[in-house]
Amino acid sequence: MLIIAGAFEVDPGTRDAFIAERVEMMRASRAEPGCTAYAFTADPVEAGRVSLFERWESKAALAAHLETLRAHPPAFAVAPIAAEVLQYEIATVGPIGS
Repeated sequence: MLIIAGAFEVDPGTRDAFIAERVEMMRASRAEPGCTAYAFTADPVEAGRVSLFERWESKAALAAHLETLRAHPPAFAVAPIAAEVLQYEIATVGPIGS
């Protein structure tokens, strides 16, 4: 399993538009084989922060997703000021504290 997690710094006045522009991308990504979670979410504490969380069943599924994005790059009017997005490879999954 792979987790993609990160944060985007945006102008607080454009945060809602930043997320709204990405709703269709979230829907399309969630429909892709191997995607079990995909969300851009507003941080309730920091007005200029948007979090990204993705969960993929395999590297192959993520690779197919990234190829789709490369072949058809989305065009957004609202760009982030800064971003950090990282990939985490998960070896085991279980209940919290196990």
